[in-house]
Amino acid sequence: TVANKVYDGTTAATLSNGVLSGVVSSDASNVLLTQAGSFADKNVGVGKVVTAANTLGGAEASNYSLTQPTGLSADITPKALTVTGTTVANKVYDGTTAATLSNGVLSGVVSSDAGHVSLTQVGGFADKNVGTSKVVTAANTLGGAEASNYSLTQPTGLTADITPKPLTVTGTTVANKVYDGTTAA
Repeated sequence: TVANKVYDGTTAATLSNGVLSGVVSSDASNVLLTQAGSFADKNVGVGKVVTAANTLGGAEASNYSLTQPTGLSADITPKALTVTGTTVANKVYDGTTAATLSNGVLSGVVSSDAGHVSLTQVGGFADKNVGTSKVVTAANTLGGAEASNYSLTQPTGLTADITPKPLTVTGTTVANKVYDGTTAA
């Protein structure tokens, strides 16, 4: 059998439960099977072909040849990444729920994929209205050549403020008036 695995940037496959068939009974304890194998490629996928590369060991191993099993397959599932250090900028009311996220760092990228997986930070306020410590939901995305090998866990607990938008009055004219004993204009 071949174990499914979480993406790790390698083609290594874990084989187990193999039993040698055809060993002469007096040699049974002197012929040992070491199971090894590899996926066709390192990328995420379902039912991926695995090639066995088993070897024989022990005192009597040289008296035997080994036929590798065929038809092996297993799954490679995406590796979960997290985003740490995300900050949300406060903003002045603009009629939208758009939030500006920054400083997020991907955690968990396989070292050989560094530079091939990128983070685009996007988020939104719960509503567009003015308020303090408003909940912000992250909707970050992954990009880059190796992005399909990962899944992304969004950061939580994000908040920021939406402050009132200052308004100015322009184009005001004051009408002349006849004296009426008040200061009303």
